[in-house]
Amino acid sequence: MTALAPALQAYFTQRLVSQRAASPNTIAAYKITFRLLLRFASQRTGKTPTKLDIAELDAPLVAAFLDHLERDRHNSPATRNNRLAAIHSLFGYLALQHPEHAASVQRVLAIPSKRTERNLLTYLTGPYPLWWTLGLAARFVGSARNGFDAP
Repeated sequence: MTALAPALQAYFTQRLVSQRAASPNTIAAYKITFRLLLRFASQRTGKTPTKLDIAELDAPLVAAFLDHLERDRHNSPATRNNRLAAIHSLFGYLALQHPEHAASVQRVLAIPSKRTERNLLTYLTGPYPLWWTLGLAARFVGSARNGFDAP
């Protein structure tokens, strides 16, 4: 067995569950990410996931995996960035636990997120101007604090 399998297990049990108290949804999303990554790395290297080593999950392989997510699996850039955040989290843990792989880990951590479009705040537009909405809220807060009845 290589160092990757016990490190991945320790990452989930010690880091995410015990230290970070990650939510079940976060753990499930990370599990899917690493399942996809290990399957991709296994196909690329020709090794089973149990035979993969930390050194084989290098920056070019991770970058190819992220491209695969967008191109072949049709993931959005936001989903790609979520997967990259999970990978960055794992590699941050690996940097502390396996300093012998520091150079490889740093190259993976240097992979940037993709820029995504942000949604406009459309709920602030409508029949009433923003200043009116904020003014009305201030009247309610002020009246409750001063003991007056709200209109």
